[in-house]
Amino acid sequence: MPFEPSSRIPRLPGNDCRPGKPSDSRGDGFAGGCISLIVLLIEIPVAFLLGLASVIRGWGGADEQTAAPPMDWVPILWLGGFTLGVLVVAFIFLRSAHPFAGAVQLLVAAAALIFTIAAWHDQYERAHPAPPPTRAGMSHAPLDHMTER
Repeated sequence: MPFEPSSRIPRLPGNDCRPGKPSDSRGDGFAGGCISLIVLLIEIPVAFLLGLASVIRGWGGADEQTAAPPMDWVPILWLGGFTLGVLVVAFIFLRSAHPFAGAVQLLVAAAALIFTIAAWHDQYERAHPAPPPTRAGMSHAPLDHMTER
């Protein structure tokens, strides 16, 4: 019988056969799902309030202005802060051995990042409107072809 030094090391049951790792350091799927559900139930109203505040904030600028308004960074910063908060929660879940809850939080962070980029793009387009078309490249033909008879 060959000599196996690892067979003489006592192991605790449920330790995944790895010495030095506590037996309860892996979260089970049920605990991760419950934690993920609780955090989602907290994040959904926060995201709804952020979206509602952004929409209400945008209603005030409906007046006709002669110049392009400056970029409004408040919705971008609010959504960016929410995205950063969700990423911190995801990192905490991944470090505390709850991979399912961490993965769900990473998906929520990805969706929040998409909304943040969309808000930035909307504000950028509002602050930098397209220039009016110039007549330099047009021919000298009349604009209304119906009057040419």
